[in-house]
Amino acid sequence: MSISLVAGLGNPGRDYAGTRHNLGWVVVDALARRQGLTWRKEPRFDADVARWDHAPGRTRWLVKPLTFMNDSGTVLQSFASFHKVPGTAILAVYDDLAIDLGRVKVSVTGSAGGHNGVASLLEHLGDGFIRYRVGTGPKEPPQMDLKDFVLGKFTPAQLTLIDQNLDHYLHGLALLLESGVAQAMNTLNRRDQNEPDQT
Repeated sequence: MSISLVAGLGNPGRDYAGTRHNLGWVVVDALARRQGLTWRKEPRFDADVARWDHAPGRTRWLVKPLTFMNDSGTVLQSFASFHKVPGTAILAVYDDLAIDLGRVKVSVTGSAGGHNGVASLLEHLGDGFIRYRVGTGPKEPPQMDLKDFVLGKFTPAQLTLIDQNLDHYLHGLALLLESGVAQAMNTLNRRDQNEPDQT
């Protein structure tokens, strides 16, 4: 089944801009820019939404829940139900501290791994949605509190690295959207094919 809803997970408000937990929004915003899409606020879903007519008669939705991270699932459940999008056609783009900064991985099953947004999606959508995990790790210092790390802001050097890797992130998304989960996993989850641009 093709993906018809791409959701970027993040927290709303100026205080959360530039934090690790909002990297999903950064990537989905970049995708919208690349496709020339316009975001509009949809109060009934509590989300920013962009419509992407990517082929004749084929619509794909980009959605950014405007609830806080731990309520993302309620927004996506409501939106998906209204537009008759099954859970297996939903792609969630989000930060993952278990993956090195600059790398991405694709998966379909698994636990939330301590990520409140993913936990909310599992609660309201069930397992089976597709996950595009964008690395923010490693956690430094290792003993740092998880919440403090994910809500911390990227350093200028890290922001530069993310900017340099936006094409890499978007290339991976395009591969996933156009060629499917199996092909994307085979390519992106191999370390030699997924090295971040350190230049």
